[in-house]
Amino acid sequence: MNNKPLSQLSRRERQIMDIIYRFDQATAAEVLDHLPDPPSYSAVRAMLSVLEKKELLKHKQDGPRYIYMPTVTPEKAKHSAMENLLETFFAGSTAQAVAALLDMSKEELSDNDLERLSTMIEQAKHEGR
Repeated sequence: MNNKPLSQLSRRERQIMDIIYRFDQATAAEVLDHLPDPPSYSAVRAMLSVLEKKELLKHKQDGPRYIYMPTVTPEKAKHSAMENLLETFFAGSTAQAVAALLDMSKEELSDNDLERLSTMIEQAKHEGR
């Protein structure tokens, strides 16, 4: 599966995926309980079906209920989201994105945070990234 479906989710589909990732698995009723401004139960079921067709979810049957699980790891989903964010807002530039994050940071970075970032930058240099 490619990353395109992950980057082309509607707001509601992203909300559903966030819920599934948070709990590792969920029924339609559980998703409905955690959605902001929830639609009808049948609308949630329809969106879960769409996410299955996009191969982002799978389900197993537990009696009369379907339990939905992600088919894409959270790490792959995060990577896809970051790629989309970089392309959409930063012309693919990691440096611009990091600079924007540092500029908008509302709290000072601790010495440990700065050391960790410095170590990561040095590691990326050594790896030729």
